[in-house]
Amino acid sequence: MSDGRLWWGVSGVCLIACLVSSQLSSTDITSTLDANCSSINITECTACPPGAFPNNDTESCFCCSSGSCTNTSECLPCASGYYQPQSTQATCLPCPRGFYTNSTGSVMCQSCQAGFFSNETASMFCPPCEKGFFSAGQNVTQCEPCPLGSFCNTTRCTGCVVCTQGKESLKVGSIECTPCHPGMYKGPEDHKCLYCQDSEYQENWGGERCHVCPVDHYCPTPDISPISCPEDAFCPTGSTEPRYCMETFLRKAGDSCKLAPLTIMLLVVCAVVLIFGVICVVRKQKRRSEQQYVIGFSPKSPLLHRQQSSSPVYGITYDAEPVYAGW
Repeated sequence: MSDGRLWWGVSGVCLIACLVSSQLSSTDITSTLDANCSSINITECTACPPGAFPNNDTESCFCCSSGSCTNTSECLPCASGYYQPQSTQATCLPCPRGFYTNSTGSVMCQSCQAGFFSNETASMFCPPCEKGFFSAGQNVTQCEPCPLGSFCNTTRCTGCVVCTQGKESLKVGSIECTPCHPGMYKGPEDHKCLYCQDSEYQENWGGERCHVCPVDHYCPTPDISPISCPEDAFCPTGSTEPRYCMETFLRKAGDSCKLAPLTIMLLVVCAVVLIFGVICVVRKQKRRSEQQYVIGFSPKSPLLHRQQSSSPVYGITYDAEPVYAGW
């Protein structure tokens, strides 16, 4: 009697456990429940595969057709942005920066390709680099701006394009190059636009080189076209302004200045006046000398006569002018 009660008690507990486990398990049981199920086969318990983790460590049981119960873990796949390379792990791992995964149950994360980046963990995708930025390698956490002298006008750039001749970019992260202003140029070896020299000109936008101001022209500023030289001036190569001869006195003669007719006339008149004045002075001086000679005055003492008389006394010559002799 006691053995019969024990058998019916064990059978009832097993039946109730099998009914409860059949509701928790996702497995569709097609076999008929065995009333004689009296043991649990724990050797058939399976662990969560890679890319999955147990749901709160719960377990579900169901009755097998063989009359034993199998104990399995209820596993969930890793969500997008997470991965788990090993089995029997309690949690999933987030993808590090520079990596991503856009599917569930991933066992590994994928690398962000060139032109893309990922600066957050558990990324489900890698955003592309914006215009003016680039990433040249894989697993990039942030895009780099284009340096000076280069640009990128599309997204997902793996590198920046260097500005061509006559164009420049003066800020980092440029999406386009701007042409050089008139009066400036940019050659193949230059990194930015440079100013032309004073004797040169460049009147166009996007100039690649400057030109020397031609002969018979002058260039006051490098950003305008050469201006024709006036007829009364001369402009050699590289002139910044016309050169005039001295007005009235000089006039243009090829690449130099020569005396004007009025200047020649004035010089002749001045020379004639000077010569005439010299002649007058000489003649006047000569006339005065002749007059003094006729009168007989000495230039040293006009009171004394030029001719001296001999004294009959003692035969001594003396001046005709009386001389004071004392007492």
